[in-house]
Amino acid sequence: MIVTCAEMRAIEERAFAAGSTAETLMEQAGAQMARAVMQFFPTPGECRVFIGKGHNGGDALVAARHLAEQGWRILLHEIFPRETVAPLTRRKLDETLAACNLFLLLDSALPKPGAHIVLDGLLGIGAKPGLREPILQAAREINRLRREDDFAVFALDVPSGLDADSGEADLDAVVADFTLCVGFAKRGVLADAALDFVGRLAVLPLAGFATEAGGPPQAETVATPRALARLLPRRRFNTHKGECGRVGIVAGSRGFTGAAIMAANAAVRAGAGLVTLFVTPDIYPIAAPAAMPEVMVTPVDCYLAVLKRSLDVLAIGPGLGRGEGPDILNVIENFKEPMVVDADALNLLATSPQTLLRAAGPRLLTPHAGEMARLFPASAQLSRRQTAEQFLQAQWQGQVTLLLKGARTLVAQRVESGALRISWNTTGHPGMASGGMGDVLTGTCAALAGQGLALFDAARVGAWVCGRAAELALTAGQSQESLAATDLTEQFGRAFRDLRDQNAIA
Repeated sequence: MIVTCAEMRAIEERAFAAGSTAETLMEQAGAQMARAVMQFFPTPGECRVFIGKGHNGGDALVAARHLAEQGWRILLHEIFPRETVAPLTRRKLDETLAACNLFLLLDSALPKPGAHIVLDGLLGIGAKPGLREPILQAAREINRLRREDDFAVFALDVPSGLDADSGEADLDAVVADFTLCVGFAKRGVLADAALDFVGRLAVLPLAGFATEAGGPPQAETVATPRALARLLPRRRFNTHKGECGRVGIVAGSRGFTGAAIMAANAAVRAGAGLVTLFVTPDIYPIAAPAAMPEVMVTPVDCYLAVLKRSLDVLAIGPGLGRGEGPDILNVIENFKEPMVVDADALNLLATSPQTLLRAAGPRLLTPHAGEMARLFPASAQLSRRQTAEQFLQAQWQGQVTLLLKGARTLVAQRVESGALRISWNTTGHPGMASGGMGDVLTGTCAALAGQGLALFDAARVGAWVCGRAAELALTAGQSQESLAATDLTEQFGRAFRDLRDQNAIA
């Protein structure tokens, strides 16, 4: 669920009325924040904690105490005179100093090996842009540490200087690599303008918080492991490959066989029972030996042949080119089962968008911003949310799902009532800005749909898994610069396990 600041305050008041206390919630929030830090940085290092006057600073102090217990070196930056700090935050400062005192005295003043991170506990969700001293100088110092000394910055609930309702940011707002939202995502962190300040988003569960804040239930959500894991039930012991999806992939052309291979291999790694890659005869000699042995590479003289095959789902478009336009549009229109439409198939669809109105089955469209602009030119002047709202016409209820790729991938669909359902992805990092990532995503979504997930669910699980795999590739030795799309499928096993892990935070 996504909330405004006013809704969050109301949720807190209901929690207090039910018996929770501010200290109880602060202890929970800080513990969850520390767990999230250790999920991304499992090896202890150095943590610098910037403490404001309010309870956001208290959350940071509790997190620091938990990190110290795990071997982190903690350096506290007190921004205000201690007597001006909120009483509860001051108490947490005393407790943290007591807990960390022996550790800090014994530790060397030299930089500690391992990760170097900052906890931004300067301002909470009630603050508005217009940073003033001494917060202004502290925010600039956090950004300097990130820019010059390669510190990873964790914002607690919201980056200081960012409006939690609108996403408007101060010129010197903290630039976070991770934003850890307590309880629920705040609306401002999902604004397009906030992306470069928020970074990787994680929503931390808190016991005692209400599960709703009014309005249509689950109309707009943030994808979390807790929400997505239930979509992937454990397989029966007697499961056979025919029950895990017969996935067809129409992809590839001369010079673009890699896209077809990546989509097909991703479908195998994402759990498809049988994967058939349909290619034209001219590239068959290239594609057949390049694909995983588990992929059945099948030459077809005409793509219409796939309409006669027994398939549970079809993915179409990666590396396809535009040479077979009429046949591709025919397949998009007449294939009766779910279909994932990507890349060149989207470009062809942009020339004949009415094809979607005649489609014989549900369709998942997976455009990036450029492809979206060709499909729906008005998107160039709209926010990502507005694009989804205006593009998904009422007559497409349940038939067309949109996965709009980007740093905060959005999945949207019109439900039977005509209302818009949206899920925002949280995983991933800038290293995914390279060729082939979309091809892997296409194969992943197709495999999930073949296993019985509705296209909306296949899209949000697929986006989460691909993003998490990219994160895991960094811990396995890659960098943002070196990451390649083929590295993702090597991490799919761990990513799927993380999705099911009851202890996973983000």
